[in-house]
Amino acid sequence: MPATVRALRAAPVLTLVLAAALAGCAAGTATPPSAEPVTLDNCGTEVTVATPPQRILTVKSSTLELVLALGAGDRVIGSAFTDGPLPDALAAEGDGIPSVSDKVPSKEAVLELEPDLVFAGWESNFSIEGAGERDDLQQLGITTYVAPAACKAPGYMPDPLTFDTVFDGFTEAGALLGEEEAAAALVAEQRAALDEVVPDDRGLRAVWYSSGTDQPFVGAGIGAPQMIMAGAGLENVFAEVEDTWTSTSWELIAEADPDVIVLVDAAWNTAASKKELLAANPVTAQLDAVREERYVVVDFPATEAGIRNVDAVAAIVQQLGER
Repeated sequence: MPATVRALRAAPVLTLVLAAALAGCAAGTATPPSAEPVTLDNCGTEVTVATPPQRILTVKSSTLELVLALGAGDRVIGSAFTDGPLPDALAAEGDGIPSVSDKVPSKEAVLELEPDLVFAGWESNFSIEGAGERDDLQQLGITTYVAPAACKAPGYMPDPLTFDTVFDGFTEAGALLGEEEAAAALVAEQRAALDEVVPDDRGLRAVWYSSGTDQPFVGAGIGAPQMIMAGAGLENVFAEVEDTWTSTSWELIAEADPDVIVLVDAAWNTAASKKELLAANPVTAQLDAVREERYVVVDFPATEAGIRNVDAVAAIVQQLGER
């Protein structure tokens, strides 16, 4: 019987996150965010804020969701390059935040908003063609910050990415935003939720299929896909590839003959379309995992380092148990 395929929609950890955010807001009425200066080494760029930023522009879903989870949503003046709707637990917190751009905003669009912090999910968001180069924005009085899990420079790129690294990023963002207590509560809740997950123990081998038609783009050995699969008890077929994601071939996937295929569900590249492609491709159509629909599904925003990763692990384990 085909496996039950269910996208990552429920968010038990995020419900706790929202409670923490609301509690932080309530506490903030009596105790304002820390006003101590903060200096960070962020992907090799020194970042200093004298006081917590009050006009925050986020780029990518992962950064917006983290800021909301830390209870600083009232300071977000705009978001850009979001990967889908907010999880239900944070929808109310994000209500009314304007979308600046479907992709990376231009430097002109950034300057028009007059942010004091641009919080980006990828280093590449800061470029001449994108939101502006970091040095240029800094000279204009705009602090730039990249989620540490996304750093690419040697010595800064996580190798491999771990949940400790992700949680350290929450703590650092809390310090930057003056929301240290909310960050500590968030980390404690996520660690507790991760500890409650019982990984699948069958030794199942899996391919994380992210995108691509002629050439598949899959999760490799040191990024979020590997971290999430390992947490769920899955053995990544491409774990030996020293990268976060990698391009491969349908022939190599067929040769690996995975027990399970993880499908990333995005509005522009749905899990349903991936299933159709795998069934129609003569190379993959004969795989047992395809014929028997041994799929588990995660939403795209959960596939990058952020507050959804723990829920992604739990959802994969639950879907594996329903097979």
